[in-house]
Amino acid sequence: MKIETFELERTQSLWENTVEYNLTETGIHPLTLEELLDDRELRRLHAVRIGYGQTNGSIELREAICALYPGTDRENVLVTSGSCEANFVTIWSLLEPRDELVLMLPNYMQIWGVANAFQIKVKPFYLKEELRWQPDLDELTALITPKTKMIAVCNPNNPTGAVLSEEARREIIRLAKQAGAWLYADEIYRGAEFSGQETPSFWKTYEKAIVAGGLSKAYALPGLRIGWLVGPHREIADCWARRDYTTIATAILSNRIAALALQPELRARILRRNRNVLQENIAVLKAWADGRKGLFRFIPPMAGGMVFLKYDLDINSTELVTKIRREKRTFIVAGDCFGMDRRLRIGIGSEKEYLTAGLRRIGETLEEIR
Repeated sequence: MKIETFELERTQSLWENTVEYNLTETGIHPLTLEELLDDRELRRLHAVRIGYGQTNGSIELREAICALYPGTDRENVLVTSGSCEANFVTIWSLLEPRDELVLMLPNYMQIWGVANAFQIKVKPFYLKEELRWQPDLDELTALITPKTKMIAVCNPNNPTGAVLSEEARREIIRLAKQAGAWLYADEIYRGAEFSGQETPSFWKTYEKAIVAGGLSKAYALPGLRIGWLVGPHREIADCWARRDYTTIATAILSNRIAALALQPELRARILRRNRNVLQENIAVLKAWADGRKGLFRFIPPMAGGMVFLKYDLDINSTELVTKIRREKRTFIVAGDCFGMDRRLRIGIGSEKEYLTAGLRRIGETLEEIR
């Protein structure tokens, strides 16, 4: 089986540890264990025996995830190695070659690559900048055929930071029901809303809805590599069976820490901390962009640790990002990674001083080009 190079992940893997300022991340500056847990819980971790964990996720963790999705029980939940594995086993489990997948773009391009490798026909529908990164619902409707087996969305969206309107949500659900298609929602940024109003989940909006989540973005715990799927019992069991062929189990320490992080009081504290970081840093980014005298145009994100900017320079986005990386030791993501040139994705989840210094270096290159 041939599979295309995952350009975004490969590019980040090549360069993110070789630069002085990495502004490619879309989550929030990671927490330390000391920031996350009190002394009592840290001591309890010392007593954990480092064996294999339960392969579908510990009971403790799955129950904590159930609390986020009313109406679920433990058998509705599969813990995965990050949301990437959740995406992978879902596509592998639910779709067959020559099925049609209607996929929201721009997007994190993993599903695109995996589906193409499995010989699934991918039909994109686009969020429109002129609609403030909402979909053209007529365009979406026209894509649905009797072969449509899944509609997949990323909400809140990467890279735009947009959240689907209630009208768009209702129409996507209606179209999925009408086609009898699976509705798959990557909700990894749920909880990272600037307003503090959590994006409604697609879970329980339709009997064939499956959602993915995880701790990498909104929770500032990417190193735990904890993601999850929430869906109907049978399909979750099918995804678990495929997981036996991938990573088998997540780390037992990660399960324990994740279960603690999702307890209501600590979860609220984590999300509050991260929201404060995002609110402060979006102001820094906006002031920086405004100071570039019309060079940038962007719709402020509603969620997530990134901003997707359109720039007015006669240079390809990959060329621009490469120039900044080589000359200023600062790394951002080219719009080319999302099939949208003349745009940049800049992460705003880092510490304020770090973000400010990185933006200063990017600005130097931009002024040199102008």
